[in-house]
Amino acid sequence: MPATQRIFIKNPLCIFAPESAEPVTGLVISGGVIESLLYNNEQPQTACDEVFDASGLVILPGLINTHHHFYQTLTRAWAPVVNQPLFPWLQTLYPVWARLTPEALHLASQVAMAELLLSGCTTAADHHYLFPEGLNDAIDIQVDVVRQLGMRAMLTRGSMSLGEADGGLPPQHTVQTGEAILKDSERLIQQYHERGPNAQIQIALAPCSPFSVTREIMQQSAELAEAQDVRLHTHLAETLDEEAFCLKMFGMRTVDYLENVGWLSDRTWLAHGIHFNDDEIRRLGAAGTGICHCPVSNMRLASGICPTLDLIEAGAPIGLGVDGSASNDASNLMYEARQALYLQRLKYGAQAITPEKVLSWATVGSATVLGRDDIGQIAEGKAADLACFRLDELRFSGSHDPIAALLLCGAERAEHVMVNGEWRVTDGQINGLDLPDLISRHKAAASALITG
Repeated sequence: MPATQRIFIKNPLCIFAPESAEPVTGLVISGGVIESLLYNNEQPQTACDEVFDASGLVILPGLINTHHHFYQTLTRAWAPVVNQPLFPWLQTLYPVWARLTPEALHLASQVAMAELLLSGCTTAADHHYLFPEGLNDAIDIQVDVVRQLGMRAMLTRGSMSLGEADGGLPPQHTVQTGEAILKDSERLIQQYHERGPNAQIQIALAPCSPFSVTREIMQQSAELAEAQDVRLHTHLAETLDEEAFCLKMFGMRTVDYLENVGWLSDRTWLAHGIHFNDDEIRRLGAAGTGICHCPVSNMRLASGICPTLDLIEAGAPIGLGVDGSASNDASNLMYEARQALYLQRLKYGAQAITPEKVLSWATVGSATVLGRDDIGQIAEGKAADLACFRLDELRFSGSHDPIAALLLCGAERAEHVMVNGEWRVTDGQINGLDLPDLISRHKAAASALITG
């Protein structure tokens, strides 16, 4: 369906538009954006090319995933790491991941993005930092998948430059030189980064973590990001082991290190952000540095709980991420939001963490973390990215509040998903994708990667 068509979406069960002064009862979509919100069952003032009857559907802004590792769908639920915390988990998996091929990455990215799309996610940030021999075009491969599925993506050019020989965690054959990292980063920005409203593909720079990159590549990435006006992303303060590593390797805590290498700014967003003290939270908030909360991964690896409300109060935006599919082991953002609700209630209490608050993290909060104000909201002039959910399954029977039911009753799969005014999921199926064939080929690639 061409995005230039005008579409009237009518009769929804509910539309999640918390900024609206009154309940929204309909939408008019035109040219890939939301042209108007309708109230009190009013009709469009001019004729539309399509009328979409949303009876029985709850409509959310398209969900936004701010941290993932697409390639890890190939190593889900692998027995040797099922019960491992982060550092031994990584050290066991690094040699397996080093065998990643272009074909396997393409399949892994398709699976990750398809699963996200079916969960109502329309924009995904991926952190790819593995570039073994023969995989120099990893980000280019991901660009092809993004275009195929019609989603939006923030593809981050990750890197590892600090191997075991120099005190880092990754095996030496998985690291790159700083020169190679920066040269490819600049190429990707020039070739793929789109600017302005409605961008489909954007590029960010993402040295992997304090324990896998040098201080120099952190500093040089920050300088390049400022010169090219792109964003910065890394893992930070995920575990106490990481904190101990920074103290031993750099003689400073994680946020001190972040500031020391020129990253403490609103250009940066961080994955996890668990182990901060009060002063660090204050400094992150003052800088406007974004934090991606990854509750399932944090629980699976027993890493801890992100102090979301403290960070928000300090001024740091919060978004959600599913993290890699080897530590989740899913790519479902609705499931992630449900887990965020419950995990954060353990820290802050039931009344402080509402379904509406968590859904705002998964939408407008995540958009802010990615530096975007054109997505994540159902409002006039915003991108027509929508996720529609049915509440007629057995699990929802007897529920009363449609928005709360999505999380409390466990919505997992969207019925219809629109990106940029075009339907990408219809009746629970991804348009133009042979899912059984993809699963078959992906399973074979996963088996080959493990067996070597």
